[in-house]
Amino acid sequence: MADSGDRFELILTNPPFGKKSSITVFKDDGKADKEKVVYRRDDFWATTSNKQLNFLQHVKTLLQINGKAAVVVPDNVLFEGGAGETIRKKLLHECDVHTLLRLPTGIFYAQGVKANVLFFDRKPASATHWTEKLWIYDFRTNQHFTLKTNTLRYENLQDFIQSFNADNRHERQENERFRAFTYEELTQRDKVSLDIFWLRDESLEDSDNLPAPDVLALEIAEDLGAALELFQGITENLEVKLEVYRHLNYF
Repeated sequence: MADSGDRFELILTNPPFGKKSSITVFKDDGKADKEKVVYRRDDFWATTSNKQLNFLQHVKTLLQINGKAAVVVPDNVLFEGGAGETIRKKLLHECDVHTLLRLPTGIFYAQGVKANVLFFDRKPASATHWTEKLWIYDFRTNQHFTLKTNTLRYENLQDFIQSFNADNRHERQENERFRAFTYEELTQRDKVSLDIFWLRDESLEDSDNLPAPDVLALEIAEDLGAALELFQGITENLEVKLEVYRHLNYF
């Protein structure tokens, strides 16, 4: 990432997905212990070990005034309490958080991972909030894509692109998948959660809406393949660490 002195007009990015950051520390007796990596920066709204929340704060600091950002974030950024609530409140107040695109499950990284794209503009300091309405496009409910067999294509996003109405965001129209929520509605929600749904998930009520058996089988195969790749990476990492420890005479 750029250093803290750089400022940008446009940022399109995604943070590393995964668990909260930690490091392994070896004590004098050779035993390993986990310590959380907590980032403390004066220009951050909150101190947290959640790397996705830190990434979101970092993006905001890198924007010029009136600069625009589109950031891929996992669902936990939308609802996590504590620092997450503080960060969402500050973001809604200091930036114009105008659009949230809820992506289908599993099109980032692996099946089961739920991601979104959060669009916001940085604004000058103000006593009043900059966010008036957050428009949420639910492209997740009753949508089914995979990383290989049924990939997400440009044409699948045409309705969102038209609904986004980049030429004039103030003339947007609500539809089945696109709804607006006012600043007051958002801040009155528990923990200022942006994890909002309203469409009925047909797959939970009608087994006829499930993918065909051959599609399910292919998805399971993809999941197993992704899991094997993950375990392979873990194994290789462990082998490297074991070799390092041997050289350090840990055992």
